[in-house]
Amino acid sequence: MSRKVFDLEAVLAVLQEEVKKYRTPVVDLIAVQTRDPYNVLVATILSARTRDATTAQAAARLFAVAPDPATLTRLAEPELAELIHPVGFFRQKAGFLARLPPALNQLFGGRIPETVEELVQLPGVGRKTANLVVAVAFQQPAICVDTHVHRIMNLWGYVKTAEPAATEMALREKLPSRHWQTINSILVAFGQAICLPRHPRCPQCPVRQWCPAADRKTNNQPASKPRKEKKP
Repeated sequence: MSRKVFDLEAVLAVLQEEVKKYRTPVVDLIAVQTRDPYNVLVATILSARTRDATTAQAAARLFAVAPDPATLTRLAEPELAELIHPVGFFRQKAGFLARLPPALNQLFGGRIPETVEELVQLPGVGRKTANLVVAVAFQQPAICVDTHVHRIMNLWGYVKTAEPAATEMALREKLPSRHWQTINSILVAFGQAICLPRHPRCPQCPVRQWCPAADRKTNNQPASKPRKEKKP
């Protein structure tokens, strides 16, 4: 069998349309409602290691009480923890949120900064969160690499990296800048609906014809064990 040629442009063109049928990732959903940097930043902090539905509910409760950094300042850490529960690591995230307004005031005069280098100085903000805020809230070129982007890009063989941070750097060198802002939204939706980490739905995959891992995954499925005949 001839080796498949991976065509990134063709794959992303198909997925751009395909993911419109899927559930929208929560941060993109919030961005449709408002691109306010505060909302996007806080929702992204809450979303780490948390299902989208849980994040959306927690964000709605929090924003109803604290729609901006000034009102967030009035909430004590235990109140924040109660509002955002049951997001993953909710107590730790409550601490991040409690420290966010003072950090913004001290470092950036109360504004949400617009660069990755500035954003990572805030509590609870790593490069993934910072890149997503830059791309979604400020509509600037940034590559947000979460587990889906890291996993799928390596599955396709587009990069060969061991961790998301290395994937971000590799994509900055290789991925055309026109895809930077959308790559996360596309691959998160695709990774949640079709290209699942443990049981990918390869037969339903709209880009299987280009995927170098599709046949390998299918062929590597464990064969069913023959039934043992009952002894007479």
